[in-house]
Amino acid sequence: MLRPDYAEELERLAARIRACRICVDSPIGRPLPHEPRPVVIPSSTARILIAGQAPGTKVHLSGKPFSDASGMRLRDWLGVTEATFYDARRIAMAGMGFCFPGQDAKGGDLPPRRECAPAWRAQLLSLMPQVELVVAVGLYAQAWHIGGPARSLTETVKSWQGIFEGSNGPKIIPLPHPSWRNTGWIRKNPWFETDLLPRLKTEIALRLA
Repeated sequence: MLRPDYAEELERLAARIRACRICVDSPIGRPLPHEPRPVVIPSSTARILIAGQAPGTKVHLSGKPFSDASGMRLRDWLGVTEATFYDARRIAMAGMGFCFPGQDAKGGDLPPRRECAPAWRAQLLSLMPQVELVVAVGLYAQAWHIGGPARSLTETVKSWQGIFEGSNGPKIIPLPHPSWRNTGWIRKNPWFETDLLPRLKTEIALRLA
């Protein structure tokens, strides 16, 4: 059972996160090239946590995680409706970086800001002890939540069964980013759709029941 003050503590922490300017005021390396807009959906009741990378341009504008084409694909992978996906009572969301990190010279999104996770993530997760399942989307989330020696995304996701069974604390299921750029990866790895996704949908449904 949760401590009765967890929800209040979580609400206070979320307010501090949403007001955060560490990547501008005390950056590691170059400061964020635009005004921060931290995006996070914490929850004191959700049994599922979506741990992503960092907001993209559309999410930076909307303030809603995965409010783009990749979000549509992720919801399909999870087997949930948009209404359920954004129901904070049932699903929490916290990327490894809370702000859009900007883009590189080729127009790709930069990695999550290095200041963000060390400043906030342990505190945030400690106030959501009811989470039973972490969906770790992308290598940055997988490195934090799974740990261990560095592996490629393919190696990590292909090891999903061992990772799930060996999880200490919340169960973890690793996923590639649902970007359409990864369509080729999915075609090359048919086990992802035939083996992993059915189990993912089952585990999600169990925790939404």
